[in-house]
Amino acid sequence: MRGFIRTYPGRGDSACKREGRRSVTDVERSVRGDAAADPGTRAAAVRAVLWLLVGVLAVRQVAVVLRRPPGERLIDLETWTGATGVLHMAGSLYDPGRFTGTPFAGLVLKPLTVSAEQALGVVWTFGSLLLVVLLGFVAVRALPAPVSRRTAFLAAPAAITLLMVSLPVRNALHLGQTSILPVLLVLVACFAVRGERLPGVLTGVAAALQPAVLLFAVLFWLTGRRGAAVSGGVTFAVCTALAWVVMPRDSWAYWVHHLAGAGLGDRPDSLANQSLHGALLRFGLQGPLEIALFLALAAAVVVLGLRRAARYARDGQLLLAVAVTGCVAVAVSPTAWQHQLLWVLLAVVGRVGTRASDRLVWPAVVVLVLTLPGKMLLPNVGVVLPVRDNALLIAALGAACAVPFLSRASPHWRRPVPTNYAKPVPARFAWVPLLPFWRRVLSRPNLLLELLLIRVVYSAYAKVRLAATAGRPTAEEHGRQIHAAEQWLHIDIEHWVNHTVVGIPWLREFFDYYYSTFHFLVPLAILGVLYVRRPPDYRWARSTLGFATVLALVGFWLYPLAPPRLMPGLGFIDTVHGVQDLDSPDFGALTAMTNQYAAMPSLHFGWSLWCGVVIALLAPKAWMKVLGLLHPLFTVSAIVATGNHWVLDAVGGAAVVAAGFGLTYVLAGPRRLQAGTGPAVRTGPEAGETAGEPVPEPAGSKA
Repeated sequence: MRGFIRTYPGRGDSACKREGRRSVTDVERSVRGDAAADPGTRAAAVRAVLWLLVGVLAVRQVAVVLRRPPGERLIDLETWTGATGVLHMAGSLYDPGRFTGTPFAGLVLKPLTVSAEQALGVVWTFGSLLLVVLLGFVAVRALPAPVSRRTAFLAAPAAITLLMVSLPVRNALHLGQTSILPVLLVLVACFAVRGERLPGVLTGVAAALQPAVLLFAVLFWLTGRRGAAVSGGVTFAVCTALAWVVMPRDSWAYWVHHLAGAGLGDRPDSLANQSLHGALLRFGLQGPLEIALFLALAAAVVVLGLRRAARYARDGQLLLAVAVTGCVAVAVSPTAWQHQLLWVLLAVVGRVGTRASDRLVWPAVVVLVLTLPGKMLLPNVGVVLPVRDNALLIAALGAACAVPFLSRASPHWRRPVPTNYAKPVPARFAWVPLLPFWRRVLSRPNLLLELLLIRVVYSAYAKVRLAATAGRPTAEEHGRQIHAAEQWLHIDIEHWVNHTVVGIPWLREFFDYYYSTFHFLVPLAILGVLYVRRPPDYRWARSTLGFATVLALVGFWLYPLAPPRLMPGLGFIDTVHGVQDLDSPDFGALTAMTNQYAAMPSLHFGWSLWCGVVIALLAPKAWMKVLGLLHPLFTVSAIVATGNHWVLDAVGGAAVVAAGFGLTYVLAGPRRLQAGTGPAVRTGPEAGETAGEPVPEPAGSKA
């Protein structure tokens, strides 16, 4: 580590080294969680919950892997070491095309072929989870100092949780891959052992398993650790030469015929290959032109990325330097499969942005990209498909070459520009016990993160909505219950309205168009206007809509309901989807795209009612308020006229919207803020800001 710590400009080498040693000692003491560093009972409770979550995730990962039948679990491991695996067969490892590791990896794995298959699967899974835990502890010890007591107290369980839910770890556990080990070896080499020779040996072994990791020897050289760099290169050469001696045919196939593994495994242009080479192939480039362009881009990424990594290492951000180098290795490898992309998650430690409100943007983007599939991050729209299909590569390239991580010498490293919080007016309903879990922010949220979160939440909503079905008989039984209740209440007007509208062509076309079009357009337009013109009200409105939607999902799950148009024997006409044969078992073919039994409550009406309430409260003109209130009126008419909802579905939609407004009121306080002339006092520090410092609220924040 001595070669990494150079660091602050204007200080002597000896002072820098002393401060570096003190910083590392402080981090280690904080991570151990001694009595002096205990931040309090509340943090201890949070830490206990996080460790419980780690345990639950570990048990779930083991159960998911081991409960699969043979042939569907630890796929790569069984392909290598099973009774008919490539490590058992005579001849080359690469002839069947099922082994993608280096010859040295095959040499290391060969002894496993004598193990019992069931025992090997259990031991391998538990061993992989142990490596993940060790990786989390080593990464936490490497956090750049100074580390707050609360961060040090909670960092280990939080880091292990993120690792376990990340796509690379989940993919490695599912396939039985060895990709966690090289990452751990490099981190141990950089942070857990001293001297020059042993770190180089560990890095060389990691490079023998994953050749692109040899770039860390270059990082050692650039940061003054020449002995570690030479030791790493020599160890890599010795391991590779040993594999050549024992398996010359396999070594020739891997290093020469397949150009360091290129072309092994899946197709190199598949979405699973998140390297520059894979992206260029997906863009349609082939042959010498693609190879030349790949080599040129790879050289540029290596030069720029390693220079940045060396700069962060000299700055004392050792873990960030390792993450940047790993991201370079991912980008320039001929193939970078999903289980090899764990380096990108380590880049979450970098600090980006001078404002406190922007500090969570980069970590949130990294975590979302590394834990969710691309289909949840971006819609299936042609213009964004290149971004969606290469999201992991883009994150790696951003960390390696583009993201402006702050230097520790920056005045904003510890004290970012504070966030302006508003002090709400006293509660109108004093008898309601408020639980203000978050404070109202006056500035608008980051647009990129906001769009990403909205997309993720909507994708989760769509998945839950599609899964929340108990089948046709239950949904139709609930439909008969609703119909009977409406008859008892004398509000069963759906059949009359439906047939009346069908007899008036222009009115039928109007309601069909209104039902299909305005459901999404109006809420998105309102959110867009509020985001630009009234940020505090945008946050309030967005929260109410989110709560209402989540509550509606509970209704879809607990009470699947057939809408009038899917009720046999009642004579409703489906004006939007056309005539359906209710006697056919697969008449609900649309359920392949959406759950047709998610009718109670009606979010068509619920969202339109939300729009009407928000416009009525916030619009400056009376005619705007009236126009806004017409939207829920037209919507409830459309959902009944088209046969898509019962009247009581609209009542349910109104109930979840009312509950959404109520929850936001309880958790965040009243919507109205203080007048612009009064100061808003922050009630607590955020990311280094001083508690109690008055911050003037900008004019115009009052609704």
